[in-house]
Amino acid sequence: MDINTLRSIVTLLAFAAFIGIVVWAWSRRNQASFDEAAQLPLRQDD
Repeated sequence: MDINTLRSIVTLLAFAAFIGIVVWAWSRRNQASFDEAAQLPLRQDD
């Protein structure tokens, strides 16, 4: 295994991790918690 093969494998693993994070962030299961977190700066606690 030479350095270029290793670089290719690392690049593919990084791309797969990126795609996994994008899928996780856009999943409907997390939408409610992300919407709640988006409203935190706008809340006024009295």
